[in-house]
Amino acid sequence: MAWQQVYDPMGSMALSTLLAAVPVVVMLVALGFLHIKAHIAAGMGLIAAIAVAVLAYGMPADMAGRAAVFGGLTGLLPIGWIVLNIIFLQQLAEQNGSFKILQDSLSGITEDRRLQLLLIAFCFGAFFEGAAGFGTPVAVTAGILIGLGFSPLAASGLSLIANTAPVAFGALGTPVITLAKVHGYDVMEVTAMIGRQLPFFSLLVPFWLIWAFAGRKAMVEIWPAILVTGLSFAIPQFLVSNFIGPELVDIIAALVSMVSLLAFLRFWQPKKVWTSPTLKGHEHDGGEARVPTPAVRHSRADLIAAWMPWLILTIFVFVWGLPSVKTFLNGLWAPKFEMAGLHNLIEKVPPVVTTPHKEAAVYVFNFLSTTGTGILLSAILGAVAMKYNPVEIVRTWLRTLWLVRYSLLTIVLMLALGTLTRFSGTDTTLGLAFANTGVFYPFFGTLMGWIGVAMTGSDTASNVLFGGMQKVAAEQLGLSPNLMGAANSSGGVMGKMIDAQSIVVASTATRWFNHEGDILRYVFFHSIALACLVGLFVTMQAYVWPFTLMVVH
Repeated sequence: MAWQQVYDPMGSMALSTLLAAVPVVVMLVALGFLHIKAHIAAGMGLIAAIAVAVLAYGMPADMAGRAAVFGGLTGLLPIGWIVLNIIFLQQLAEQNGSFKILQDSLSGITEDRRLQLLLIAFCFGAFFEGAAGFGTPVAVTAGILIGLGFSPLAASGLSLIANTAPVAFGALGTPVITLAKVHGYDVMEVTAMIGRQLPFFSLLVPFWLIWAFAGRKAMVEIWPAILVTGLSFAIPQFLVSNFIGPELVDIIAALVSMVSLLAFLRFWQPKKVWTSPTLKGHEHDGGEARVPTPAVRHSRADLIAAWMPWLILTIFVFVWGLPSVKTFLNGLWAPKFEMAGLHNLIEKVPPVVTTPHKEAAVYVFNFLSTTGTGILLSAILGAVAMKYNPVEIVRTWLRTLWLVRYSLLTIVLMLALGTLTRFSGTDTTLGLAFANTGVFYPFFGTLMGWIGVAMTGSDTASNVLFGGMQKVAAEQLGLSPNLMGAANSSGGVMGKMIDAQSIVVASTATRWFNHEGDILRYVFFHSIALACLVGLFVTMQAYVWPFTLMVVH
């Protein structure tokens, strides 16, 4: 017999909303203010979520437990599998010295830390977001930045801030395609609408990134390079989203931005070179920065050998992201397991959906097609190119597994918490609270997307959770459903930097373990400030001419 979700168990939306927020508050306070280790904080949040779901929302205890297990499995594959194997590649490159050569080659382009951030955190990260998503860009860029000598807090926090504007079209447009498929939006219309919101922030984020790192004056010193980076990303993002489709938006925009910046730097360099590896105002935070030794010139053969593992990684990640490749690999082997005692036994009910809808709980063990497997194969191929023998490869992988063991546990617990809130309906209670804001709904509806990504770690998951609610609320208020469906995704991207799994990925990539709270405290202001700016922009699109002309009806 199916259990129907209840969205106001206390008979008062105010009290029910406060209750629904308890698990997330417990986890964030433990992590960000009490300095409790991430896996313990995640465990505390999960226990609180189970207690709220069972005792307040009336969810059967066995269902709550199964929902948590279901989420934990999702945490291992694909998220944890990506983190493990990207750190494995990084370890291989560091052990044989090729990572040092890669650092020298990047320093040869520019020694200015600000420009390195634009090139690596924004451009390179956007490419990996477009090709793979699911934590890959933060894992790669934070690892490269820490190797270049950035402090752990700078490498972690700035990688998270940079990984915002591309998220809505990440993993070959998966969030947008899922939004359209699950909730009945026209995929081209909602893609175009997102493409009329995010380009403004694609132009803003590079300026914001450098200001956050070095301060306003240092940002102004390199404004031409920032403008080139932002414009050359924003313009293709608008054009591809409005006239081609969601799949290649990030990849094309990232490549154009990267090539444009590199070409610009061939004839322009700042008058003052910024060499500080730490965040301005945080010189004593983030542990000891690894200040690299002066860069030396290497032979063409050494440079090719050093870049080869990362070129192989790029190719594998891109190929593994292609829908045709995923379909082929899933056709070879991708067993599906229905979660007994959970699958189709929970019903979402109005006003979230028009008619009761059963929630599926099918775990797909898509080991072959998941991006982490592509990364593993690229790492092994890269190890062979670096002249590792099979025993050394296996030994390094096992050592990496031990190194990231607590990070993997944290990711499992975080995803267990997020999945439980979805199946228990507590996240929907939070969404309904935003939906009751009337004329202010364009602003708060955007923040609903932000909350969704912050809780689940995924713009795709946030679109699945709240995409239908956005559509219903927009129609009731006389707004464009495409506007609010897009706002859910555009607002959600700013929650990506504070979601727990992204923070754990960043701390693991920089090997700044047990400092997740420090990273969270640093990025939280940037996240909420940018989300509010998106909300204000969406509000102007809803009510203020000429912004209303942008809306796709």
